[in-house]
This record gives sequence, structure tokens and C-alpha cells, in this order.
Amino acid sequence: MKIAVSGKGGVGKTTISSMIVCALRERGRPVLAIDADPNGSLAEALGYDQEKDGRIIPLIERKQLVEERTGSKPGDMGGYFVLNPRTDDFVEKFSVEVNGTRVMVMGGLKEALTGCYCSENALLRSFLRHLMVERDEWVILDMEAGFEHLTRGTAQSVDILLVVVEPGIRSINTAKKITALARQAGIPKLGYIVNKVYDGDQIGDIAALLASDDILAVIPFDAQAIDADLKRGVPYASCPVMAGHINMLLDGLDC
Repeated sequence: MKIAVSGKGGVGKTTISSMIVCALRERGRPVLAIDADPNGSLAEALGYDQEKDGRIIPLIERKQLVEERTGSKPGDMGGYFVLNPRTDDFVEKFSVEVNGTRVMVMGGLKEALTGCYCSENALLRSFLRHLMVERDEWVILDMEAGFEHLTRGTAQSVDILLVVVEPGIRSINTAKKITALARQAGIPKLGYIVNKVYDGDQIGDIAALLASDDILAVIPFDAQAIDADLKRGVPYASCPVMAGHINMLLDGLDC
């Protein structure tokens, strides 16, 4: 399966993405973890020590690679470049192994909101198409609250979009916008994960604002997740209650 995870910043999207990766790995699934959030820290949530091992260089910052594969120097305006550059060797060359999982950082699209389709964007989108359409591993894509990375062809190859929501109207409104964008992009299935729930009454309020049938998991607020973050721990190992809910979610998805 190809699973994309999105949601407003701060709702626990990366924590949940990392727990899905760990749960699938525990089930013996071959998994690729892809960080497509420019502000993301998926590798760290899986146990990568950035202070000891150094920063993982996002694909979009590999200027020499962009020029080599697209025929255009990053930053050049105008001219021609390859729209579908070769990317099938990127996982083997540029991924980092973190506790048995291959992790890659894509970086944010360059000037995505201006409609720029530069050589860097072409490289990222070609790589994402390779991940979604051509590879046969399980792919977990930790995304920002938008779909600039996805073209219609790659969006239709996503098996499910999981939108993480926390109790709060701003988070819910963002989730609604993400849902509308996902449907326009052609993602075939979506569902909500309601995270950081303090009491049962909140679920009724949230269900009234979202399509309640699409709520796939409800995860209670877990202070252990905060402790794990402060101590640079792996949430899946440090938060057994959350891990249990993630496994129930995957059971429901036949994973």
C-alpha cells in the first residue's frame, strides 16, 4: 500500500507517520519512509540521531544531482530541462537506514504556490511517481498540509490518505481543506485520525463537523509522546497506548 499522511502542523502527523512505519515493519512489511514535509522530522521520530550522524540532505538541495538528471542548473530561469528525469536509483543511493527502515527526505517544492515548474520540482515529482507507481514496497509519505508534491497521476496511486486532526476548529478546518484538495487530486480513499483526545465528548463534536464514517481511529492524548520527543526517543517504543491504537488502525485497513 501507498499511504499518505497529512494534517495541520502540530497535530502529531509525524509522530503518527513514524508509528505506522514501525508497526508495519514489526509486521514484516518492507517499508519506505518518505519525509515530504519541509519542516518534518520523520527520521528523528524513527530514531535517527541528527546531532551524531549529521543532517540528512533533502533531494531538492542536491544541486549537482538536479543538474545531472534534468540537464538544467538549479536557479536558471527559462531554457529546457528533462521533465521525467531518471530517479529509479535514488532509494539505493540516497536513503538512510534508520533502525531497519529506509528513510528519504524530499524537501519542499520550489515556489510551489507560484506555479513554478523548475528542474528541482521535476526531479521531486518524477521521484514521487517512481515511488507510487513503480516500486512494490509499502510507502509511507509524511506530507505537509497540501498536495503540491502530488500530480494527478501520483495522487491516484495513493491507496489512502490519512488526515490527522486534533480537537480544535482550526485543525478541523484544515482537515476539510485537505479533504477537498485530495478529492480534486483523485486520491481514491481517505480517512481521519483524531489525535490528542482528552475526553469522549470531544469525539461527538468533531464527528458533527467531519464525516463521522471516515473517522478511522481515535487516539487519546498521551503525555508519553511529549516525553519521548524531549528525550529523542522513538514514539512507537515509548508510547504503548498510542502504538496499540495504530495497530488497530492497520488491522482495520487490512495491513
